[in-house]
Amino acid sequence: MTTYPRPYADPRSTGPGPTASASPPAVPRRGAGGRRLLIVLFLGGLVASVLPWWRDTPAGSLTGATAMTTAAGQITGLVAGYLLLVQMLMMSRLPVLERWAGGERIARWHRDVAATLLVAVLAHTALILVGYAGLEGRSLLGQAGVMFREYQDMAAAFAAAGLLVLVGLASVRAVRRVLPYELWHATHLAAYAVLLLGFAHQFSNGSQLFRPGPARTGWIALYVLVVAAWLWGRVIVPLRFNLRHRLRVGDVVPESPDAVSLYLTGVGLDRLELLGGQFFRWRFLTRGCWWQSHPFSVSAAANDRWLRLTVRVVGRHTQDLRNLDPGVRVWAVGPSGTCTAAHRTRERALLIAAGSGITPLRAMLEELPPGAALIYRARTPADLLLREELDWLTRNRGLRVWYVVGSRDDPGPRQVTTPDGLRRLVPDVARRDVYLCGPPGLVEQYRRVLRQAGVRRRQIHLATFEL
Repeated sequence: MTTYPRPYADPRSTGPGPTASASPPAVPRRGAGGRRLLIVLFLGGLVASVLPWWRDTPAGSLTGATAMTTAAGQITGLVAGYLLLVQMLMMSRLPVLERWAGGERIARWHRDVAATLLVAVLAHTALILVGYAGLEGRSLLGQAGVMFREYQDMAAAFAAAGLLVLVGLASVRAVRRVLPYELWHATHLAAYAVLLLGFAHQFSNGSQLFRPGPARTGWIALYVLVVAAWLWGRVIVPLRFNLRHRLRVGDVVPESPDAVSLYLTGVGLDRLELLGGQFFRWRFLTRGCWWQSHPFSVSAAANDRWLRLTVRVVGRHTQDLRNLDPGVRVWAVGPSGTCTAAHRTRERALLIAAGSGITPLRAMLEELPPGAALIYRARTPADLLLREELDWLTRNRGLRVWYVVGSRDDPGPRQVTTPDGLRRLVPDVARRDVYLCGPPGLVEQYRRVLRQAGVRRRQIHLATFEL
């Protein structure tokens, strides 16, 4: 039977119990060059997407409101098509994108581009309807009926626009908060149908793309590249990873009445490129669990014997995880995320966690330089996960920890959610990287407080698990 180190042990040890207290070398920093290159490529592609319209529009042809409205509809259509491809690329989980930008930043970009895409699609639909109705002398409803019945592939395009609106509504924070994760995820997958349904009408009705030529060929090539990137990131890379490491459940260890740690074994874990703070999307191949994939962070630094994730039981799926049997196969996709020691901008760090948000930060603590500080928020002492490990790190790795227990209206929690309160605990907070993980409302509150305390935006790192 495999023996797993207890919470106070160094996970890199070869057996249970504490090991030497010397701090391991800090993980080297990674630069921001890849992220800047991606931004340049995105902006260059955006300009290139409207070049076909610019090339095909003679000077002086935009006379009159109808012509200008139609031209605006054509431009927004090209921009919408490009942004949809960018969205698909960001959903591809392509390893190079993960390395250069990271899952958290890509998630934020995806959210911002999605809002712009929805506006562009609605503007394109409205402007084309108004422009064509003006040219043909029809009402808007009459023109919509004609386009729906007589224009090739237009019915599919209308369906794509409707699906995109549905995805956009499901992504509104207030709506997403009340939707079950599985339902939100299934709705989000409709974005792929938007790509399929909207593809044909661009080439059968698009003024700049229906004729053979460089613009049409280049646009088709872009589609092919995005689909190939999606297949590589979503199919080939995960298949290769899981065939190589062959992960299985080794043990399920209770951490508290409502939290468990899952220890996973596998092959070649010493070759796994994993940083503390990163996460995988896990699928447990057993009855009741195999059809769901959920993101969970690793809760201990990488070692050559096992991976560990610590999960709070909050729903049916996580309840099922408590009852997993040793030997169950695990399908994992990752690792993902840039909320890691490698992406710090300063030598010292402050970590702020709430509830189960401690899990990615716990794994990261072993890879940060000495002098790190941790503020851990919880409602009750029983909600403090992995406390024995944190206490061990405090004694042996020079970590400073403040356990802030109570409701948000209690004096302690109120004090650490103000700029002055943070400065009293950590006087040099403005010169530290700050890592945040917890409920969205609390994270957003701390972001505002940190900015008021003088922490720059690039020094604030968030653990975001999904696009």
